[in-house]
Amino acid sequence: MPKSLKLIIEALLFASDKPLTARDIHAVLPDATTQEITSALRVLKYEFEALGRSFSLKEVADAYQFRSHGEYGSYILSMYQSSPSRLSRAALETLAIIAYKQPVLKQEIERLRGVDSGGILKMLLEKELIRIVGRKELPGRPLIYGTSKKFLEVFDLKDLDSLPKVKEMKALGSDELPEPQHQEIQPPPGEEPQAHGQETREKTEAGPEAGPPAGQGQESAAEGTPSPEENPSPGDPLPGSDPQTE
Repeated sequence: MPKSLKLIIEALLFASDKPLTARDIHAVLPDATTQEITSALRVLKYEFEALGRSFSLKEVADAYQFRSHGEYGSYILSMYQSSPSRLSRAALETLAIIAYKQPVLKQEIERLRGVDSGGILKMLLEKELIRIVGRKELPGRPLIYGTSKKFLEVFDLKDLDSLPKVKEMKALGSDELPEPQHQEIQPPPGEEPQAHGQETREKTEAGPEAGPPAGQGQESAAEGTPSPEENPSPGDPLPGSDPQTE
């Protein structure tokens, strides 16, 4: 072979508009074995990672493709002057159900979502994110849905095992839940704080017609009745006032 196998594979990957498997490359290079092609792909992958370039050789959908790093995506979109195609919340929800439940029937998807999903399934089929994998042996022979290779390419997944596990997502959600906060009621100025519910318990135990505790009424009466020394006689000047000059 006149050129290095590694450089030929690099040129094929550069020119291809889709990820290439070792079998695809072997169809172009029948003289090279699949093992030699796989070894060359691994060397290329390591070399581009070591170079620290703006792109690398990624393994997606059990195939290989040159891909730009995410931090340069905004510049590439600006060059093409187009916005990325985005899926609606309903489409992402349907796609997630298919990804985790596949192979799955339309009736099962609608049971989980609670709404009709025919239009969304049609749109996902047109975008080639899902595919029809067969028919169920039931009355009417309903279609069975699953994800496609393009689904793996779009979401940058090597295979379906690379999907986040349900336990991992649940653990992530529980870590983000905020701790409950208790609001303290500040007492008015001059009063000491009272435990919540203490006043209610005291009133309930005392009863609705119960009077003040023993000794409290006498003390209040004693405090409210001035002593003879404190009771001013008629004609005496009031405390704090200036005497009238006659």
